[in-house]
Amino acid sequence: MMGKLVSADYAASLIKDGMTVGMGGFVGFGTPEELLIAIEKRYTETGEPKNLTVFHGAGIGDGKDRGMNHMGHDGLIKRLICAHVGLAPKVGQLCVDNKIECFILPQGVCSHILRATAGRKPGLITHVGLKTYADPRREACKGNDAARNCGHEVVQLLEIDGKEYMCYKSVPLDICFLRGTYADEAGNISMVKEAVHGDQLEMAMATRNSGGIVVVQVEKMVQKGTLPVKDIKIPAFMVDYVVEGKPENHWQSFMSPEYRPELTGEIYIPMDAIEPMALNPRKICGRRGAMLLKKNAVVNLGIGVPEAIAAVAGEEGISDQITLSIESGVLGGVPTGGVGIGGTVNPESILKQPDCFDFYDGGGLDMAFLGSAEIDEKGNVNVSKFGGRMVGPGGFINITQNAKFVGFCGTFTAGKMKCEIKDGKLNIIEDAPGIKFKKSVEQVTYSAEYGVETGQTVYYITERALFKLVPEGIELVEIAPGVDLQKYILDKMEFTPIMKDVKVMDERIFTDALMHLSFE
Repeated sequence: MMGKLVSADYAASLIKDGMTVGMGGFVGFGTPEELLIAIEKRYTETGEPKNLTVFHGAGIGDGKDRGMNHMGHDGLIKRLICAHVGLAPKVGQLCVDNKIECFILPQGVCSHILRATAGRKPGLITHVGLKTYADPRREACKGNDAARNCGHEVVQLLEIDGKEYMCYKSVPLDICFLRGTYADEAGNISMVKEAVHGDQLEMAMATRNSGGIVVVQVEKMVQKGTLPVKDIKIPAFMVDYVVEGKPENHWQSFMSPEYRPELTGEIYIPMDAIEPMALNPRKICGRRGAMLLKKNAVVNLGIGVPEAIAAVAGEEGISDQITLSIESGVLGGVPTGGVGIGGTVNPESILKQPDCFDFYDGGGLDMAFLGSAEIDEKGNVNVSKFGGRMVGPGGFINITQNAKFVGFCGTFTAGKMKCEIKDGKLNIIEDAPGIKFKKSVEQVTYSAEYGVETGQTVYYITERALFKLVPEGIELVEIAPGVDLQKYILDKMEFTPIMKDVKVMDERIFTDALMHLSFE
């Protein structure tokens, strides 16, 4: 054995019944897959460890088998505290079945709780989550009946100098599992091939200062003195054990087994080769959103339809006049989507996730464009709970609550729609069946009341209608050319929006030609 090097099976054996376990990772970036496999193997073979409390921030998994899915076994986890469970369907099902107490916090809060824990503070005091489901006056972050009935609380309401705040409790960790690229024999960890640096350092610090055990999976252990000092992101004194991951369990992300140096800034690739998007409802949303962009703005884009805004900005040649930011900590470049969410091709810089959320929470984001699953007549948005199943908000609450301008993007109805886009018009042939504009949302992930109080500019962008948040609710401001207002908008809503001066959307949005957008 070289220094701190141990097997994955040995590392998994260090977890005792009832421990609180921290898990690093952002979807597939920085995910210690080898260690998760070893934990699953031990549990299925021996029935140990049992009744764990598991803490992580971002969703960890590929929506199928990897990541936190390895921990989706009845009896392994007693309590889950995280920001997103949708990428680990086996764990999510155990939460639905009330076999796990499920507490879902905003992602930035999870990152900052690690700092509070490291500093031995009782908790994190912040405005983030006020008037959303996280607020104790609503659901207090409790994602299921098991959480509601267990008597455990993760958040309370405070008043300081006449202002309301939330206090989220610190979570001392008994052991944590992280990932880096290389470790030297002393245990210094380099993250040189990691496209996302996440909150690995903060979790190591929180575990160390809780008297816990820090285990790091790496690609390779190297001789002491080999690693350049500037590449060391977790110092040796914080690391107890190192595990070498097999290549098949140590992908840079869950996108593919190949290492992509253009995601770490090691190389830059030419972007002119990117194919323009096809003209479809998603591109219409992207174009209308791109028309709202402001020069030199720092912009966060969510997964799904909002990604079309980046594609349109690239096509129109204005992407170099804005700075894209992802909550994982990556700035600039072109975001990767799907199970690659969190990474960026040709990044300008890579921050740590908690640093990024400091910037967001303080109002540093000029603009944010995110998805929307349900919108109600007050302007509240739900992206976190559907049909009683808690998925979680990820970074949605930190971003939407604090950006100066927010655009919620998505198709007007849910499901499959047939349409024709030509001659500057949108012709709906067969509408999708699902209603997204509801009388009330199942869960408040974005609070319109809070947005109005803080003076945010908020738009709801769809392929056939543009709405704006006003103090009285949602106002319809534009409709697509060729769309019947009554048949395809008002009849497809559970409420009637405010209508004062409804204009027709710019016809350029509905043609194949470039729009020639500019900030001049």
